[in-house]
Amino acid sequence: AYARSGHRCKHNLNYWQFGDYLGIGAGAHSKLSFAHRVVRQVRYREPGLYMQNALAGMPIAQDEEVSRSELPFEYMLNALRLRHGFGLQDFMERTGLPLSSIEAALQEGERKGLLERDFARVRPSQRGFDFLSDLQELFLSNQN
Repeated sequence: AYARSGHRCKHNLNYWQFGDYLGIGAGAHSKLSFAHRVVRQVRYREPGLYMQNALAGMPIAQDEEVSRSELPFEYMLNALRLRHGFGLQDFMERTGLPLSSIEAALQEGERKGLLERDFARVRPSQRGFDFLSDLQELFLSNQN
């Protein structure tokens, strides 16, 4: 993602690093991580309906657990937008998955010249940024 030097948006950085966020209010979205699962939630969009349901203790319109097979793509969808990429340890800590779950996709990304990596980090190459959707697609569950 582009930002002038020293002007990175910390708000967006949290999303891109697969951080959690709690949406409060009509139409708000949340991503919450627990020990063995990740949940995405959406509050009711229409303010009146949101208030009615919130007062009844049920403000959530959608509550979906991200499957383990979808976690690599969910993580990479945003982490690969960062020039410095992501730490392999961060991937394991934030998804609860072993590196073996993404090894085939990492190898394919390197083979295509879309990724660069060392013992600790993975980052998109310039070609990877130019073809970011193709790079992200390597991590879809039906690709591995």
